[in-house]
Amino acid sequence: MKCGMTQVWLAVLSLVGVVLGGGLSYLVQTTVQRRNERSERRRLVAERGDKRREEQLDLLRQFIRVAQQAERAAEDRLKKKGPAWKAKALDVVDELWVCERMIHVLFAPSLHSLARAYVKALDHVVWQETDDGSLWDYLRGPKVAFLDAARDELSRPLDLKGS
Repeated sequence: MKCGMTQVWLAVLSLVGVVLGGGLSYLVQTTVQRRNERSERRRLVAERGDKRREEQLDLLRQFIRVAQQAERAAEDRLKKKGPAWKAKALDVVDELWVCERMIHVLFAPSLHSLARAYVKALDHVVWQETDDGSLWDYLRGPKVAFLDAARDELSRPLDLKGS
């Protein structure tokens, strides 16, 4: 009887050990899996942030390049006015407005409003004389305000919650 009872206790203890070991193994695996999933999510968010920042930098480079072309077109208006100048100026101004719309998509509204003011000023000096002073004086305010805001925007961490 003692031998049979000992065997039963050994079997019960063995079963408890298997259940306890299986439960601990399950908890460890679940914890590791959750940690890996959180780590992967953080990695994907960081990767998406890097891609967004790269898109923003590319767009700013393009916008500044096209704005410079618009300034040149405005400067050339009196000297080279003709069908070729007008076609080039139309293309530059169209590209400038496309960039402005993309800034609306990729940046905060505050930067977009400054980009829009700068584009309006550029559009004005390409097609019309400035009322007072040089075209550089006319552009200085909107241009500097936009560039300062762009620098500030790029120095902030990206908010990708809604992305």
